[in-house]
Amino acid sequence: MSLTEMFLEEYDTEMEGTRKMLALFPSDKVDWKPHPKSFSMTGLAGHICQLPDFITKTCSLDKFEMKASDYVPYFPKTASDALAKFDAESKIAREALSRVTDPAWKQPWSFIYEGTTYFTMPRAAVHRSFCMNHIIHHRAQLTVYYRMNDIRLPGLYGPTADES
Repeated sequence: MSLTEMFLEEYDTEMEGTRKMLALFPSDKVDWKPHPKSFSMTGLAGHICQLPDFITKTCSLDKFEMKASDYVPYFPKTASDALAKFDAESKIAREALSRVTDPAWKQPWSFIYEGTTYFTMPRAAVHRSFCMNHIIHHRAQLTVYYRMNDIRLPGLYGPTADES
């Protein structure tokens, strides 16, 4: 099995789980946040919807140079909004991921923000940490937001307390 085939299996599983969470997005809680320093519900869900683009960039470019002005946050108002954005971004990301060759996974990849290089690592390490772990981390935050708002949670890696 190639690295790309392995990454695609993981990608499909994790994006399916992420999609389950975005499908529960509560349109009546868009501004809710657990702490003043936290994302709002819509800010967090919107960030998750945009994160597959990092996979697209990691798979398609040798480096990503970003300025603060490049980032335009997305704020869904409904579950349908979130799913439409996420589905579009994750489809493009999957296509980019499917084209990476095994030798390309070993090549260095850099993230540069406002002219400062924050890291250079093999593309495979970037995909796992900067991309996949980043999505999973924020999805986990979203499950906490939902739990704090009494929204029933579906299982991701097995049944939840709501399903048992």
